[in-house]
Amino acid sequence: EVVFVPRHGPGHAVPPHRVNYRANVAALRQLGVARVVATAAVGSLRPEIEPGLLVLPDQFLDFTRGRPSTFYDGEGTGVAHVDMTEPYCPVVRRALAEEAARLGLACREGGVYVCTEGPRFETPAEIRAYALLGGDVVGMTGVPEVCLAREAGLCYAAVATVTNHAAGLAGRRLTHSEVLEVMRANGERLRRLLAAVLAALASPEEPVGRGCACGEPLEVFGT
Repeated sequence: EVVFVPRHGPGHAVPPHRVNYRANVAALRQLGVARVVATAAVGSLRPEIEPGLLVLPDQFLDFTRGRPSTFYDGEGTGVAHVDMTEPYCPVVRRALAEEAARLGLACREGGVYVCTEGPRFETPAEIRAYALLGGDVVGMTGVPEVCLAREAGLCYAAVATVTNHAAGLAGRRLTHSEVLEVMRANGERLRRLLAAVLAALASPEEPVGRGCACGEPLEVFGT
């Protein structure tokens, strides 16, 4: 059984900075979800990361502003300081990499996902700065989703589809229709990968013993 959550709602009506990430992750937890495979459309910060490539991030840089980013905001919930040394589940990420290789899909395991506030695209100056900081791809939806998943004890990994070279690398203006066109063209490849990895991860076992530290209990203060 699979639970599907479209972040932006029907018809892509909700912009990235207004997605209710807390509600989405809380709903997954309440429905008994143990592992999350998220998808994302991203721009490339590096010439060698070409449009069409699938990237499996292992780190992120957070440049969002004002998004509620924790379930533990101190208002009756207490405070928790969550370790994010390994923000993306290594078990799910490895399964994605293995299935991509088995299917012959162009995929890069590992990379730094830069999350910006949106909904505007980034300036060329920002793109140069993100690349200097070690970023590889840039998107608008991966944070705080990944952090909330960790707080909720969920395994979380992401498949990022590179839709374009970011501003200043592309040599032309960027449009959202271009992003959608590349996502449509890559839709079948992404569906094949998701179907394969969901089958590979399917198990009757309870969430305990998933082979990672994602579900370790949090230390909560002030409750």
